[in-house]
Amino acid sequence: MQVTQLWRHPIKSHGRERVAQVDLVAGQSMPWDRVWAIAHDAARAAPGAWAPCANFSRANKAPSLMAITAHLDEDAGLLTLSHPDRPDLAVDPDADPQALVDWTMPLVPQNRALPATVFRLPERGYTDSDFASVTLCNHASHRAVEERMEQALSLHRWRGNIWFDSAAPWVEFDWIGRDIQVGDAILRPRERTDRCVATAANPDTGQRDIDLLAALDSFGHQDFSVRCEVIRGGTVRTDDMVMPL
Repeated sequence: MQVTQLWRHPIKSHGRERVAQVDLVAGQSMPWDRVWAIAHDAARAAPGAWAPCANFSRANKAPSLMAITAHLDEDAGLLTLSHPDRPDLAVDPDADPQALVDWTMPLVPQNRALPATVFRLPERGYTDSDFASVTLCNHASHRAVEERMEQALSLHRWRGNIWFDSAAPWVEFDWIGRDIQVGDAILRPRERTDRCVATAANPDTGQRDIDLLAALDSFGHQDFSVRCEVIRGGTVRTDDMVMPL
């Protein structure tokens, strides 16, 4: 089994970026993954502390957000966002958070909680789990869902971090509680990733077009991928081996 793709999402629910390698650190999320989140005007959360996803603008309430792509210049601290219905935005989320809020405003339903402010949480990140996590996704499981749906599906519906390929679908669920070597790092899957209606949105258009939850239901669950704790840090690259220990 080998790593096939690596993805980070600098702003929670707002864009994705492919990278060639990552340097994982024990006890932390993927570097620059979900470092920022946009809290809405009904949030009950404090800056600088982890909070549940319900406090933030996200694709299950605003499907158009799924069509955002991102590019982060780490040295300059400059994030460039693109969306088919918006002009590109190049912004430092820390220096000009209002520009980011204003850019996202037209992408969310105006009859729901609206984007209000930008939170930052380095190292820990605003992952959906209550621990710093990295998601491990299996191409074979994705193909099983495609076969059930009888159509090709974008990997980006799952917003995963580390993709690998195996001979059998859902094998990652059997790894809960076991150590898995991925490149130079060791991960420990702790839980399945439960899914929501965000997966219904097409990552190219931001429009809901399929019912992925119903497809998952046909397998007896609504889960895809596993959330892992980084036990030992190390570099992970495309084509690195994935080996249960």
